[in-house]
Amino acid sequence: MKKTWLHQSLAFAAISAVVLSGCTSNSASTSAGATATTLSPAAAGANAKLKVVTTFYPMYEFTKQVAGEHANVVALIPAGAEPHDWEPSAKDMVQVKEANLFVYNGIVEGWAKKALESAANDKRVVVEASKGIQLMEGLPEEEEEGEHHDHEKADGGKILDPHVWLDPVLAQQEVAAIQAGLSQADPAHKDDYQKNADAYIAKLKKLDESFRSELKDSKRKEFVTQHAAFGYLAKDYGLKQVPIAGLSPEEEPSPEKMAKVIQFAKENQVKTIFFETLVDPKIANTIAKEIGAKTDVLNPLEGLTDEDKKNNLDYIGIMQNNLKALKKALSEG
Repeated sequence: MKKTWLHQSLAFAAISAVVLSGCTSNSASTSAGATATTLSPAAAGANAKLKVVTTFYPMYEFTKQVAGEHANVVALIPAGAEPHDWEPSAKDMVQVKEANLFVYNGIVEGWAKKALESAANDKRVVVEASKGIQLMEGLPEEEEEGEHHDHEKADGGKILDPHVWLDPVLAQQEVAAIQAGLSQADPAHKDDYQKNADAYIAKLKKLDESFRSELKDSKRKEFVTQHAAFGYLAKDYGLKQVPIAGLSPEEEPSPEKMAKVIQFAKENQVKTIFFETLVDPKIANTIAKEIGAKTDVLNPLEGLTDEDKKNNLDYIGIMQNNLKALKKALSEG
């Protein structure tokens, strides 16, 4: 059951009173394993690290790569949580208020703008990493269900696709935006932030080259996914995503939509149905069973699982696994 903003505001007000009275906690641990002090650099002295609060895994990873040793970076959304319907607690709101820099993707975090307004801080730098990227619109059937959607809408009421981080090219733009935000919040280390960003963008460029070279001669171009997370990736590499559900992985497809996907899979002899790690794969399994196909993981990188962390996987590693899975599925006759 989702929290209401009234409950959050009341709880936040109570905790803020404690914070303002000087009873702040010394640190806060995140799912990503980082620890952030609650004391601002200005209050702690010139050698204190920047306190950076991010929303979910890709924003955490990109920020951590650019920040290096100069910042304590935390992710609000814990490992294993699905970010589309997550909302902050009062404790999370305190972290948002005390951050020197707040980084979010945009659109997928429907709560972010209200949280920033409620936890106002004139000195905090805010980075909306997807800002300036030309965003894709959702599927037509999602517009009909728009009143049930938490995703941001463009002018004209169109639901927008937030999953830009899954395209290695657009991920480079997000990294550049984060680098600019870090440099604004901490000008003393801007050269290091630029150097770190350049190094990580070089890795993303190499990842992009791998996708282009390994997918260009695929036998087929269509792939079936559990939800519509891979539209940008498909567009950039000349593929066609056929999603079972819409932009939200919790969305239940209608019987008509299920029938269309099954028909498409049969007509195009699809051999693999992709599911993802943080959502129940029962729908993907149902379609796979219906058409005699197998299932495989195509990870939307909305959060790390315990297994991912155990295997020391990060954004680059998981995207390389996605490439392997796609290449295998698209080569099936």
